[in-house]
Amino acid sequence: MPRSRRPAATSRLSHLDGEGQARMVDVSSKPVTAREAVARGRITISPAAMRLVRAGRLEKGGVIETARLAGILAAKRTAEVVPLCHPLPLTHVDVDLAPRRDGFAIEARVRTDARTGAEMEALHAVAVAALTVYDMVKAADKAMTIGEIRLVKKTGGRSGSWSRSSATKGRGKRAT
Repeated sequence: MPRSRRPAATSRLSHLDGEGQARMVDVSSKPVTAREAVARGRITISPAAMRLVRAGRLEKGGVIETARLAGILAAKRTAEVVPLCHPLPLTHVDVDLAPRRDGFAIEARVRTDARTGAEMEALHAVAVAALTVYDMVKAADKAMTIGEIRLVKKTGGRSGSWSRSSATKGRGKRAT
């Protein structure tokens, strides 16, 4: 069956070929550079469930350490679950869960020396850390909410540095 042609506007997306079909971007001609990405997200939890988390009274054990380790593992395995993502040699992954009155703020910082950035790894780490918290706390609170997962900063590569704070001022401009 022939593939249908997509509008020309889709050709600007790097993961689409000239006919609008998904493809893995060829990064072989890009130089290896030091890169870092930082992502953040949140999980909102009821006060009663947070009291159980703080008291260490959940059947599944230590929420923060388990979620932190799950986030680190997720960053390392991103290319296995995101189909067009390149496998990267990560040099550092840090996942932090900061308890809040109503849940956790989650931050992941990922570094690599590679031809492509680590944004997906940082985002994946935050998402899986939040999902792990949900899994561990769901017996006490099924109404938890995971959200606000976003890239907040990236450095390295041809496009240089970017931060959410500068992007919101100039809508996507590079940070200098």
